[in-house]
Amino acid sequence: MDRIKSRVERRLGPWGVFFKGFLKHPVMVGSIMPSSDITIKKMLEPVKWDECDLFVEYGPGVGTFCRPVLERMKPDAMLIVIDLNPDFIDYLGKSICDSRFYPIHGSAADVQQIIRDLGHEKADYVLSGLPFSTLPDQLGPKIASETHAALRPGGAFLVYQFVKKARAFMEPHFDHIDNGYSFWNVLPCHLFWGWKAK
Repeated sequence: MDRIKSRVERRLGPWGVFFKGFLKHPVMVGSIMPSSDITIKKMLEPVKWDECDLFVEYGPGVGTFCRPVLERMKPDAMLIVIDLNPDFIDYLGKSICDSRFYPIHGSAADVQQIIRDLGHEKADYVLSGLPFSTLPDQLGPKIASETHAALRPGGAFLVYQFVKKARAFMEPHFDHIDNGYSFWNVLPCHLFWGWKAK
């Protein structure tokens, strides 16, 4: 059985890893399909890449956003991705070879400690596709609070969700929240950019 599963995963590539991750942790993955190129472009549009030294992503899955972020980042910037699913972290560590890339097995709620452990004070941007509507009690508000504390003044929390619940977690912490919507996604999703005051 294990041999068959391994063969299917190899044949499906990143889709197989993503699907396996969804089956194992549907509450944490939130979607059976990675984000579309249009959603990625729209979500990353407000980022000032020339001013970005540290970009953090929660729930990177199989790297749907990782590669576009790395393509846009400065040569001396850093991308930290945090996921509770060891399968995703293992896959990313093997499939993305870039000295700026750090896949971390851990919780988004520990973002401040993770950033400090890797030699940074604050992040410029934090991206999240975590399904806030299905996270365990109090984890959503904690992640929003910890993210705000982890960002530099003028930094932003970039969130894409199928439902609007994430905005309610962001509102107590972020001074200004821009809204967007991506129809060209499976499923269509809400986009939020929460800005920390300068």
